[in-house]
Amino acid sequence: MTTEAILRYSAFTSDPAGGNPAGIVLDAAHLDARQMLAIAAEVGYSETAFVTERDEAARRYRLRYFSPLAEVPFCGHATVATAAALADRTGTGELVFDTPVGEIRVATDTDGAGVSRATFTSAPTHSRPAGDDEVDETLALLGWTREDLDPALPPHVASSGSERLVLAAGSRARLADLDYDFDGLAAVMRARGWTTVMLVWRENEGVFHARNPFPVGGVVEDPATGAAAAAFGGYLRAIGAVREPVTVRIRQGEDMGRPSELLVAVDPADARTRVTGRAVPITA
Repeated sequence: MTTEAILRYSAFTSDPAGGNPAGIVLDAAHLDARQMLAIAAEVGYSETAFVTERDEAARRYRLRYFSPLAEVPFCGHATVATAAALADRTGTGELVFDTPVGEIRVATDTDGAGVSRATFTSAPTHSRPAGDDEVDETLALLGWTREDLDPALPPHVASSGSERLVLAAGSRARLADLDYDFDGLAAVMRARGWTTVMLVWRENEGVFHARNPFPVGGVVEDPATGAAAAAFGGYLRAIGAVREPVTVRIRQGEDMGRPSELLVAVDPADARTRVTGRAVPITA
């Protein structure tokens, strides 16, 4: 694999210095899982997406996603990045991605400044109240207490194809102060089958701030997490916070110096959510 074959895009931003970087290999039909994992480790981003099959006429592509440590079933920011890379090369329009969590449809266009933008429709979401043991062991590893939580946003385990614990901080200061037990949280997440832990703070009904520790992928934190955003939309639906179709804005990565914006459309009548973000190539 030559370095020229590995593309690098930053998703959920129009600035290459912001957002969440993803590696992309548009022609990975000849690679096996071991080789893809090695490339993802070499790239070093939280995920790299690999196009393993393609039907150009139908604009349909099979994708696999790898963190530096393991294959993951779905990655939202790498999906947005791959869609933008394809749109930059073949034009905007509808794409279909076949992924380990099922078919993901993606609409691509450009914003007013000509930056590629993608909206993916998630797999059906589901969300359940988290058990006391799940919450308590995670809070201990984060160095948080139950008094640090927002009682209006109860802890849940939410999924849009992969599960994650959702914890809502009661203040922006609590969210900003993130210093957790990396190995301990990774062990708990592996045992529970969680991909990330999603930590949020509600600025108002339409704006949330988020952080996503990702130790199971070998990464301290993701600056933008599309799969978590999709699951969070399902979480809001499940707890009754959404009573009519709305779009909420998630601000992520600010505490890392890589600001990101994710738009999540939620319909109380639909278990799927729609996540929109811009993406730009990283050329340096």
